[in-house]
Amino acid sequence: QVQLVESGGGLVQVGGSLRLSCAASGRASGRTFSSRAMAWFRQAPGKEREFVSSITWSGVSTYIADSVKGRFTISRDNAKNTLYLQMNSLKPEDTAVYYCAAAQNSYAGYNADEYDYWGQGTQVTVSS
Repeated sequence: QVQLVESGGGLVQVGGSLRLSCAASGRASGRTFSSRAMAWFRQAPGKEREFVSSITWSGVSTYIADSVKGRFTISRDNAKNTLYLQMNSLKPEDTAVYYCAAAQNSYAGYNADEYDYWGQGTQVTVSS
C-alpha cells in the first residue's frame, strides 16, 4: 500500500501564498513513490473534483490546469518521498480541499482514473 499525507493547508488572504506538501510511504505493485507520476487535485464545496497539476516520475515534465497556470508550481523530491505544490497569488476561487494522488504508472495526466492512491486532503481557504 502507498500512503499519502498532505499538509500545509490553511487560511490565507487574497494574493497570499501557501506551499502544500504530500509525504509518501510504502509501495504497491513493486512501485514506490519515486517511480510513480504524482498529481494534485482539488474539490470545492458543491463542485466536482478538479485536476490541478501533475508531474512525471522524474520531475522533468509537468502539466498544469489553465485555471492555475502562472500561479501554481508542482515539484517533487524523490529523495524525501515528498510532493509539493507552491501556490502564489491565491484567489477566493482556489478555496478547496486539495488532494495528492499517486499514479499507477510513471507518466500520467489529468484523468483521475490514472491515479490509484489518494491522500485525505488538506483544506485551503482564501479570504477576500
